[in-house]
Amino acid sequence: MKVSSVGQMREMDGSAVTTYGIAEPLLMENAGLAACTVLEREIGLRGKTFLVFCGGGNNGGDGFVVARKIHSMGGTPLVFILSDRGKYRGPAKANLDILSRLPITVAVLGSPQDALDALSRCDGVVDAMLGTGIDREVTGLYAAVIEEVNESGRPVLSLDIPSGVNGDTGRIMGCAIAADFTVTFGLPKIGNLLMPGYALCGRLFVSHISFPPELYDDDSIKTAVNDPPALPPRNPAGYKTSFGKALFIAGAAGYYGAPYLCAMSFLKAGGGYSCLACPESIVPFIASKGSEIVFFPQKQTTDGSISYENKEDLIALSQDMDVVIIGPGLSLNQETAQLARELTAAIDKPVLVDADGITALSRDIDILKRRSPTVLTPHLGEMARLTGFDTARIDADKTGVLTETCRDLGSIVVLKGANSLIGYPDSRVLINVSGNCGMATAGSGDVLTGAIAAMMGLGLDIESAVAKGVFIHGAAGDIAAADSGQDGMTAQDILEHLPGALQMDREGGFRDLYPGIDLV
Repeated sequence: MKVSSVGQMREMDGSAVTTYGIAEPLLMENAGLAACTVLEREIGLRGKTFLVFCGGGNNGGDGFVVARKIHSMGGTPLVFILSDRGKYRGPAKANLDILSRLPITVAVLGSPQDALDALSRCDGVVDAMLGTGIDREVTGLYAAVIEEVNESGRPVLSLDIPSGVNGDTGRIMGCAIAADFTVTFGLPKIGNLLMPGYALCGRLFVSHISFPPELYDDDSIKTAVNDPPALPPRNPAGYKTSFGKALFIAGAAGYYGAPYLCAMSFLKAGGGYSCLACPESIVPFIASKGSEIVFFPQKQTTDGSISYENKEDLIALSQDMDVVIIGPGLSLNQETAQLARELTAAIDKPVLVDADGITALSRDIDILKRRSPTVLTPHLGEMARLTGFDTARIDADKTGVLTETCRDLGSIVVLKGANSLIGYPDSRVLINVSGNCGMATAGSGDVLTGAIAAMMGLGLDIESAVAKGVFIHGAAGDIAAADSGQDGMTAQDILEHLPGALQMDREGGFRDLYPGIDLV
């Protein structure tokens, strides 16, 4: 499913009215109907009482429609307005006027205490306060109401996005509603799917509110939920190299885990032949744990990292591979960094660059512009080195910075983090929804590199392999968390659950683990 920015949604709303003649009151009516459909499905309406908190503008207008429909379906709505009643315009004012003619309590809220008694006795809350357009900190009455609603323990349905969540970034603007359900209109907004906003939405529903598909499926909308294609069937007559050959150029003295985890995760995620080129002194230690890995011991620097003198041999070795991974645990040794840069430039196979390899390339970013295909897997700090932006700038506009970077470098970039983002040179961005905070642990990114490489070995093209690898990696972490919790999760736990994630994927079991976004 595609995902829109707040600006794109405003344009869609405008096009619906001007191009297709779908009147604004009808759009508001459809939004309210969708919200009531979810309330009826999840909580029930008849005989139940709901507090509807309405802010100014159209989000409040949607709340007025919900209140009317709750009343129509046998429930009792109590409407609290947090704005000046005389400021409503257009369909929002029209729906407020309708409420005044019905036996529905509508009160302008002077302080949150005025609603506390009703809040303690209601069956549910409808959050129609702020919507997606918020661009400053929530303060005053709105902040106080949000706090009281969150502390009440009552089930909450938010309209479009939980109040206090920025619609373009998912950031909490001071404070925000923690919803049990969210109905978003037209398309999900970026803020519905990026952390921490994603965690506050609860179960996410979408209503197209009668938009025609040519609006919400338009090619100009480049962001979507990561829904990767199915894996090709395994060849029952295949042999190890039938499922991919990967070369990992990784490791240094003191960095044993990274090369082991990336090379082994390739095998655990279904890859066939995993080759590790690492300093000769660390081979025995890694081999004692990963005996299935094929080792190519490398001459090393005085620091114990891979020496530049291995360059030609590594280029020759790469010619027999399907994919080359450069960087995990490589160290920041300057000689080794120069080797990483020159190998990236010289190798004519798909190259995946991670960790110390990204740091090395950030010194000569033009290398990436001259080669293809390349996959980069930075975390926020490494993204800052690649772009020259500080982390705050990137965090404030992840999709925008990612789009610009991928287009500029001609590379596929996985911006790792909570709900990782996958960017492509053609400006597409995928938002991944598998994974959990237990995966914020040393070595998790090394497991990811091996998983992405394995998807290529299993037959997916590079763009699909990146999307699938990111998803499978997150799913393995979710299965690990289901088994033993998020606290104390290690990269080894994620690694060990990769086969189970693949099995679940092939058998369609992810429909239970990830129910997706429901259409209403």
